Amino acid sequence: MTSGVAGETPMARRKLIAGNWKMHGRSADLVWAERLSGLLGRAPGSEILVFPPATLRAPMASRVPGFVAVGGQDCAAETEGARTGDISASMLADLGARYVITGHSERRRLHGESDGLVRAKSEAALKAGLTPVICVGETLDQRKAGEAEAVVLRQVFASVPEAAAGRVIIAYEPVWAIGTGLHASPEDADRMHRAIREAWRSGDGDQLRILYGGSVNPGNAAGLLSREHIDGALVGGASLDPDSFAAIIRAGG
Repeated sequence: MTSGVAGETPMARRKLIAGNWKMHGRSADLVWAERLSGLLGRAPGSEILVFPPATLRAPMASRVPGFVAVGGQDCAAETEGARTGDISASMLADLGARYVITGHSERRRLHGESDGLVRAKSEAALKAGLTPVICVGETLDQRKAGEAEAVVLRQVFASVPEAAAGRVIIAYEPVWAIGTGLHASPEDADRMHRAIREAWRSGDGDQLRILYGGSVNPGNAAGLLSREHIDGALVGGASLDPDSFAAIIRAGG
């Protein structure tokens, strides 16, 4: 499990800035799309992605500028069937989605999602032609016990399908930093990203995109995004405000 061939120059990985709205947003909030477009003016150097709630996914897609992709916050492991309330990956793809979040810590904690289920959902996403953004991260107790890296790598190996690095994205989101105002230091976050990259099973870890998430905001984005192994950000609350999100995007270059 190595990160590449010794002596090779790693491929440049384009930054990806993604906003996860979680369970926020009403129709009146769709003006966010026009405001963000006006703030940015033109396509930035980074890829831009937004994950609105399912109720706004289609109307948001029709309003964002062409350089902003719209994805789903979750998908079912099954393609169709008697699954009231679930949304399949193929349904998201049918609406034009290209990405979907799987394994977010809130899904793992509040809905009891196991690594195995996260892997199954991610496999369903790949089968439907979507890129899964697979979330991993340790709790504060696990970090204090010195288990952070072991926990995260165990989640990676159990949650991520056997797929080429270019087909999946991993989001490292320490659970203790999500929605708390706390965040890993750029050095700590980069160290974890490097550990994931070096442990990547298929030997092409230099091509793997790994995002950092956990209370990312305009004040800390530049420090995080400047690190070698941090390829972007999965932004929560700050993505709801177009001014804050635009500032984070600019920090990505």
